[in-house]
Parts: sequence; C-alpha cells; structure tokens
Amino acid sequence: MPDGLKGRQIILAGGSGGLGSATARLLAREPVRLIVSYRSNRDRAISLSPLAAITQADLASAEDRKRLLDEAPELYGLVVFSGDPARVSNPAELEEAMRRSHEVNYLGPVLLAREAAGRMKNSGTPGAIVLVATMQALALFPGSTAYAAQKAALVQAARILAKECRGPSNIRVNVVSPGVMQAGMAEASIRSGKYDSYISGGAISRFGRAEDIARAVRLLLEPDSYITGQVLAVDGGMTL
Repeated sequence: MPDGLKGRQIILAGGSGGLGSATARLLAREPVRLIVSYRSNRDRAISLSPLAAITQADLASAEDRKRLLDEAPELYGLVVFSGDPARVSNPAELEEAMRRSHEVNYLGPVLLAREAAGRMKNSGTPGAIVLVATMQALALFPGSTAYAAQKAALVQAARILAKECRGPSNIRVNVVSPGVMQAGMAEASIRSGKYDSYISGGAISRFGRAEDIARAVRLLLEPDSYITGQVLAVDGGMTL
C-alpha cells in the first residue's frame, strides 16, 4: 500500500528490550502511533518515550492486558516480545522455572494476541499480529526444557489463531523465531563463548543483530501482506 504503516496504531508488548527497541526505531521512521509496554524495567522503557507512549503491563494479568489494549482503540498491529529465558542450574529449580516460563513465554502473550484479535474482529479492522518465539522452539537444544517447550507451544497457538482469523476478517498472525542475537537474552551467552563454535565451524557467518528482527517484524506487519500462519526463523541458518 502506498502509505505503508503510516499513522497506524501498533503495540509493542514487552518491547523495551534490545529487539523491541530496534523495532520501535524502525517503525518510528514511517511514522506509526506506537505504544510500548514493559513489565518491570521502567528506566529502559522510558528511553523510548520520544518514539512511543510508554505503559506498564504484566501480560499474565487480565486487568493489565485490558488496560494495554484500551490504550489502542484503533489497533492495527500487535507485536509481543515478552520472554523469560527460564534458565536453571539446579534440577530442583526446574519446576518453578517451568511455571514462571508458562506465564511469561506462553500464557500472557497468547491471551493478549487472542484478545487483540477479538477486538480487531469486532471493529472490522484488518490487522497483523506478530509473536516472538526462539530458535529453541524449532530445534533441540539441551537444557532448554523450561524455555523452549513454552515457546514451541506459543508457535502452535499462533498458527491456530491464524487459522481462526483467516478469510474475511483479514487478521494475519505470524511468528518470528530469533537465533543467537547480539541483543536481549542471548547477549550473556555470546559473551560466555557458548555459541562460538557455530561461527568457527561455519554454521553461521555472524551473530544476529536486533535490526535483523526489526526488519522481519516490519515485513509481517505490512498491510498488503499475503503471509499468515507462518514461522520465520531469523537465525542465519543455525537451526539447519
């Protein structure tokens, strides 16, 4: 469409981190009407205030989800970045990590996406929803049970929602699955050398950048897009 996303209202839920910030900066060029939510790191979120309206929201809370969506009465797009790496070093901690991961990595994002889609349907607004998963939802990595299983469930829930929203409502639902990114949760792992072998062994040419994810999200938000129910792995080929 000639005007792209110009003037459209888009929520970046949990969008104050590295990947969300890069996406906010990219979308602000068009410009769009952005709302960025954060759960706990207010200072980091406030740094985006020149580009977006900032609001606190815990996606596991029905009241917070409603308040967040109420701030976008003309909602066109929703991108959900929320996530928790749910790392554990002690097997005794696994159960609690899985419970926390369920809320942050699956339950909150999926409920928010479904509630947003319901509002778009009721208002007759075609729109786009993008959920952010991980390469660990698509390939097997030891030690990722608490995190990866919930993100894999997120992928399946997104595809179900896409099927429910296809057709006349024209609400598209897709997933972006980042690889090892030099932003967000993977930064510490990169610094530790955990993924160096993938570069030295030739599996990938470099680690990902936040801008790689931002461009993928922008593609899936395109108003005239013909893509729905898909999972786009932005991982340099790592999961191959």
